[in-house]
Amino acid sequence: MRIFMFKSRAKADLRAFSGEPAGLKLPEKYGPWDPIGVVRPDASPPHGFSRKTIEAAIARDSFQLWVMQPLAKPAPAKARAAKASATPAA
Repeated sequence: MRIFMFKSRAKADLRAFSGEPAGLKLPEKYGPWDPIGVVRPDASPPHGFSRKTIEAAIARDSFQLWVMQPLAKPAPAKARAAKASATPAA
């Protein structure tokens, strides 16, 4: 099964998997939806998601929603420099 990926315009961090390429069965309240990719039948879904779980959700609900989590912010340069200078040399 090809799995189609979409991004919500209403909620910037919301994504969806769907079994059909137009995303017509995705929840309207979070639309419009923009296509952002396809997972081929021989490929793994992104972020370590389970293909089996995604396909089961699509079979049951016609889609699966997921939320992108923000990446951890890097420490400010001063904090990294202070930590590096406080670390004993081997």
